[in-house]
Amino acid sequence: MEVLSSRQAVVDPEVQAYINSLVSALGGTGADENGEYVLGDDALGCLKDLKRWLKLYDEKTNRLDVSRCLAEANIVNGDLLPILASWPEDATEDRVKSKIALACLELLVPLTWPIEKSDLEITVNHHRHIPYLRLAQVSYKRGILNHDTAKLLRAAVRIALPSMAKPLSERSSREEGIIRLSLYYLRNVAMISTFPAAHNDGDENEVSRSATIEAFHYQDIFHLLLTISSATGEDFSSQDVVILEILFHLLKGVDIEKLFMDEVQIDTAKTDELKMLMKKEAGMLRGFAKSAPTRHNRFGTMIWIKRDDDRMSTVSGQDVLLDGQRSLAKIDKTKRWKKPKQRVKTTELAQHEFDTPVKLTASARRHLRHFVEDFLDAAFNPLFYHIRKAMDREADRILDIHSRQFFFLVSWFLEAERARRKTAKANQKDQNQGHDSEADSFSLIASILTQETFIALNRFMQESYDMKAWQDLSAGMRCFTQILLTVQEMSESPLEEDQIIAENIQNRIFYEETTHDRIVTIVQYYSNQGFGYLNACTEIAHVYLRMLERYAKQNVEMQVRSRRRVRKKNKAAESSSVARTNDDAEDDGADEGEEIAQAQRTTRERKFDFHRFAARFMRQGCVDTFVALTRYHQDLTQEQLKRAHRFFHRAAFKMEMSVMLFRLDIIALFHKMIKGPEGLDPISGEYNEWRELVQHIFRQLAKKMEQRPELAVELLFSKMNTTVFYLEHGFDKQLSHTTPRAPAELEVKPGMEKHEQIGVAVSILIDQGKNDALDWIKGVLSSTADERRVWEDEATARQTIEQGNDQTEDADQEKSSSTPSKVVTPDNEARRIAMFKDNKLRLLMTLVGLQRLGIDDEPQSSWIIPSSLTSAQLQESFESVKTFQFGPPTYDDDKTAEDFIRRKAAARPRRVAYDDDDSGISHGEEEDFLFPAGGPTTQKANPLEELKEKRRRRRNAEDSDRRAEPLNEKEREERAEALRKANEAKRRKIKSDLFVHDSDEEEDEERDQQFFEEEELRRREYGRKVLEALSLNSMPAKTPSGSRGAKIHNGRQNINKKRKSGDGDLVGLGKKKRKTTAALLLSDSDEADDGNDIPLGTTSSSVAANSDPVIIDDDEDEQDSDTDTPLSSPPPRPHLEVNSSDDDDEQDHIQTAHASKRIRKARSTSLSTPLQSPISKSVPQHPHIVMTEGKSGLDEDDDDEDAVVVSAHRNGATRTRGRARGGFVIESDSDE
Repeated sequence: MEVLSSRQAVVDPEVQAYINSLVSALGGTGADENGEYVLGDDALGCLKDLKRWLKLYDEKTNRLDVSRCLAEANIVNGDLLPILASWPEDATEDRVKSKIALACLELLVPLTWPIEKSDLEITVNHHRHIPYLRLAQVSYKRGILNHDTAKLLRAAVRIALPSMAKPLSERSSREEGIIRLSLYYLRNVAMISTFPAAHNDGDENEVSRSATIEAFHYQDIFHLLLTISSATGEDFSSQDVVILEILFHLLKGVDIEKLFMDEVQIDTAKTDELKMLMKKEAGMLRGFAKSAPTRHNRFGTMIWIKRDDDRMSTVSGQDVLLDGQRSLAKIDKTKRWKKPKQRVKTTELAQHEFDTPVKLTASARRHLRHFVEDFLDAAFNPLFYHIRKAMDREADRILDIHSRQFFFLVSWFLEAERARRKTAKANQKDQNQGHDSEADSFSLIASILTQETFIALNRFMQESYDMKAWQDLSAGMRCFTQILLTVQEMSESPLEEDQIIAENIQNRIFYEETTHDRIVTIVQYYSNQGFGYLNACTEIAHVYLRMLERYAKQNVEMQVRSRRRVRKKNKAAESSSVARTNDDAEDDGADEGEEIAQAQRTTRERKFDFHRFAARFMRQGCVDTFVALTRYHQDLTQEQLKRAHRFFHRAAFKMEMSVMLFRLDIIALFHKMIKGPEGLDPISGEYNEWRELVQHIFRQLAKKMEQRPELAVELLFSKMNTTVFYLEHGFDKQLSHTTPRAPAELEVKPGMEKHEQIGVAVSILIDQGKNDALDWIKGVLSSTADERRVWEDEATARQTIEQGNDQTEDADQEKSSSTPSKVVTPDNEARRIAMFKDNKLRLLMTLVGLQRLGIDDEPQSSWIIPSSLTSAQLQESFESVKTFQFGPPTYDDDKTAEDFIRRKAAARPRRVAYDDDDSGISHGEEEDFLFPAGGPTTQKANPLEELKEKRRRRRNAEDSDRRAEPLNEKEREERAEALRKANEAKRRKIKSDLFVHDSDEEEDEERDQQFFEEEELRRREYGRKVLEALSLNSMPAKTPSGSRGAKIHNGRQNINKKRKSGDGDLVGLGKKKRKTTAALLLSDSDEADDGNDIPLGTTSSSVAANSDPVIIDDDEDEQDSDTDTPLSSPPPRPHLEVNSSDDDDEQDHIQTAHASKRIRKARSTSLSTPLQSPISKSVPQHPHIVMTEGKSGLDEDDDDEDAVVVSAHRNGATRTRGRARGGFVIESDSDE
């Protein structure tokens, strides 16, 4: 009765009775049948009834009572398995037995189905049945794998073979279900595993992973998996996820490195592992031996220790008698802090974890290796390509768990492919065989190395991180790491095609800045997600940093696409305006276009800086992640210890951020690793590397402590960025605050009246839904207009009262009419911001007459209503705004108000007059010179000799350049840079006369009057001398030989003789007193007489062969001519030819300098003081006038000539025209 009452408490007795009766009617074994199983009369019906009970009772009521009853009845090992074993392999045509076998399979699948219940779904009924059913499932698996007489896994394959033999297009839904049923049966067998806390009746090796692999190999299940996987997408479609689950539960936890070792290598690895464990044990014993008891201290010891607060503590053991420090250390060692346990909701099931390692037997390892190699050769690409496409289109058969299994298996097979290549290369090296190009190709795994896979992987990792699905994220990180390592191996492949593909893949991966950010974030925010997650995130950071560093060094101009934040603009008003003119479909298209344009605006390219990216890992969160990995130093592999060592080495040496490691717990960990106890083995290879690193960090700590005594306090805390900067530099980091920029100023396009421009601005604000801004502007204008009207009335009254006082009338009127300006005050904070940032509102404020004070980029600048605006003007603006607010203007040709505005052109800086650099090439930031180029400067002492010397050096340089080799680009740039620097040095020496004599700009009327009177006297004196010269021309016989007229007459005769002799050159001076002269003939003739033309600026004239020029030697009046000012504007500048002799160049140059100075001064003064002299009226005739002066210096040729006479005349008649040269004006009034 007690047993019955306990059963009643677990399962309903009525249900128990029905299930037991069906199991009894199914069949059984008898002594008369030699122990063989005999089916009942209605065995097929009983199987169907049991199936119906499972479906209608357990599934619909969410209970496990029927499963519990069947487990207690031992239906699987006692009935179902013997029925399947009694079905002979050659009885394929027996339909009855085939139906019974299928019915048994339909029961086996739900009974072996893994029980997965989360904490939110589990009930009291589940708590009662799940432990018992899991033990029962282990016994089911033991019976299936270890059956004596039959291959029960193969029986499931025989059931599905007729359906699998048909093409995909000819299969019915029932046949597809049979295939899936068989595969689920295999999946359940592979998935069932023992639990450590559960009590197992049999041997665990009978249901281990090795036993499963050997059974799959022995019963040809691996061949079935290869057949379906290789034909996925062609003959099989919906079975891909079941194959994925079978592979996941077969391969999770398998050590790939040991999988591809042969027997000799495995034995060597086991021997090395044993040696390593023995070394660890010896090290532990050496540590304990220091305080281990001996035969002389077998008796107990207890001492009292007085602490600083006068409190007593007891410590036992004779080892504490050595010193006080050891006693205190033992007190600390005995302290135990019991952290309160917090219940963590475990949503992850043990069946889906993949971090637990699994050990395989030699035979299982060999069978699994052959299967993996065959799978990589034939089935990897079709299976994973088909599953990835199903995940992209979110097929119904794809569950959340399948994404994790997919990316884990991708990482597993990629690592297996790399291990197989490594083993193959080692074997080829040992056997001295050549490389096989087909074996070196990575085409067997090409379906994963695509852009679609990278997009799916990045999306999966980001979603897993956002949802805090740490196991999913760990699988994604493993996959990403193995892809990076595979791409790295591809880049080192001897095939050029693989190298190109690897380069493209790296470019795509490293191009996205979001990938960089995700890696940093994952590593930075690690927090107790388990050792598997810790191992995955540190590995991906190590591999990613190393590969990105190498890629950045190879591609100096590397670009990344970054996403920048932009301000979200209000699109509600625009959407409403579009809705008024377009239908709903057009609205959807416009919104979609706006979203696409917004997405395009948020991305931009920038140059990648690896040092800047690596500095993002030097944060306290990333350092703590690698410290957490280092705490497992006794259990880490050599590769994991190397990973942590490389990170700390990068932080301390490459990035020079050893301050991040200056924390007491980190320092204590490093000291423990080197000095012990429970540190690294000194005999191991990585011990020396860690010792050097720790010594360097400790030296830097001591040095930094001397420099920054504040570090003694900061050792207790984590380091922030500001703290790190202070400890490195000794002062706080100065943060630069960026001031907001004002928006671009707008203006209305020209062609509109003022009220129309206001209508444009008002219409834009209405379209944007800013009616509140219009109401505010109307209120400001209305109130200000009323105030101005009061001021104007007061001014009018005051003016009327004070009209009697004539002296103060104007002042009083001006005082009364000047109303004060009014500051515009915003009504709220949003309005204040809009007055600075909303350029549409600012446009309207400007149009109605408001003015902004201060700088445009100053947010605190104020707007005012100037005093110049009258009340009538303000009232007119108010009426315009009010009118257009309730009646917005309409425009032709479907134009909107925004079509009539544009950006106001920014004022460009004016270019200085002396800036002649038109090449457009900038040479960096040139300095601002004190004086501009140009202006009067000091004349050099001997410029002609310097000019000749320069020409000689230039000719020598050109000759040497012709003989030398042509210059390359670098030499040209160096010469151009030297020339630029020389020009800059020359400009620095300029001392402009404009800035030296700044007192010239002062006005002084008396000084100016005196200056003009002196100039008038000089002009009159010079005119008198010209009249005397003209009067001497009419009396050649009476002129004394020594007088001035004799000189003129003799010069004329010499010139005429020279002309008659046929010599084209006119020589007017003797050889003893050689003087370079410039003869200027002023005439009004229109055509030349002899054809020897000499150009005169923009007019053409000729040298008259029969003319009688008058030579005026003005050497005696040189001082007077220097100060004369011309009386009229000069005519077009004539062409002057200057010839000089070789034997007296220096004297000619001095005279030329004086003459040039006089000509320049005469020209400059003629433009400033165009006064009329009385001499222009007193000269009746001047047929030919020749003036001799010093050399003008306009032509510096080296030809030798004594004098030049430039003659110009007109045929017969002349007209009055003023000519100015040499400081005076000659008027021509009569014919020649």
